[in-house]
Amino acid sequence: MGIATRAVAGSPVIEVEGLSVSAGSGPMAAMLVKDLSFGVAAGEVLGIVGESGSGKSMTAYAIGGLLPEGVAVSAGRIVLEGKPVHSLPSVNRRALAGSRIGMVFQDPLSSFNPVRTVGSILVESAIRHHGVSAAAARHQVVAALVGVRLPHPELLVDAYPHQLSGGQRQRAMIALALLNGPSLVIADEPTTALDATVQLQILALLKRGAGSRAMLLITHDLAVAATICDRILVMQRGRCVEAGPTAGILDAPAHDYTRELLAAASWPTVIGDLAPAGAT
Repeated sequence: MGIATRAVAGSPVIEVEGLSVSAGSGPMAAMLVKDLSFGVAAGEVLGIVGESGSGKSMTAYAIGGLLPEGVAVSAGRIVLEGKPVHSLPSVNRRALAGSRIGMVFQDPLSSFNPVRTVGSILVESAIRHHGVSAAAARHQVVAALVGVRLPHPELLVDAYPHQLSGGQRQRAMIALALLNGPSLVIADEPTTALDATVQLQILALLKRGAGSRAMLLITHDLAVAATICDRILVMQRGRCVEAGPTAGILDAPAHDYTRELLAAASWPTVIGDLAPAGAT
C-alpha cells in the first residue's frame, strides 16, 4: 500500500483506497496512478500537487467518472459518502458528477458549449437534478451567479461564454459546480489561465463556496495549494511521495521532489479576500 493521507477529523466524504489507473491493457498498459490512498472530510480542502503527467488530474477524473476512452481504474476503491462508486455503470457516474460531485475545470471557455448561453446550461442542470420548472431553475441560477459575485447576473445569465472575461467564466463554472449542493467539489487547475490578481479572487471564492463540503484542489503550483488547502498530497510519476498538513509540507518538506516544487512555486505577495464583483 502506498503513502496514505487521511482526513483529520470526522468520516471522510470521499475515500480513495489503493487506487490505480491505467491506459491500455495487457503487458503494454501504462500505469498513470499507482496505489494511491487518501480521504477528505467535510469542510476540508486537500491539495493534490505535481507536475504535468504526475497523475493528479487522472485521479480527479477517476473520482468524477470522467476518465478518457482507453483509460480505466485498474485497482482500488473509490467511496463517496460511504458508498462505493468506482464500479457503478457510466450513467450512474454521470448522475453523481452533476449532483454529489461538482467539477471546476481549468478552461471554462472550452467546457461551456459556445453556442448556448451560460444561463441555459445552468438552468438545464437545475431542472435535471431538482425537477423544478424552467422559471424556478432560472431564479436559482441567478441566485447562484449572485453567490459567486458576478456583476449584473440578471444580464449575464443570457450571455454566451465568449462574452464573458476569463475570470467571469470561471466564476460561472464555480456557480455550476455548486448549484446542486454537492458533497464534494473537485477543482482541476482552476486558476492556471488567469492573471495573478484574478487567481487570488477565484481561490478565495472556491474556499468560501466549498464551505462545509469536501474539496479537492488539483494544481501544479504549491503556492496555489498553500493558499486554501488544509493538507497537501504530492504526486510524482503516478505515486504519492509525500503527504501531510500544509504547514508541515511547506516548513519541512521530506522529499526532494517536494523541495523542487517549493523552489518553483509562484508565491503571491498577498492572499487577500474576494474582490467586489467586477469585469475580471
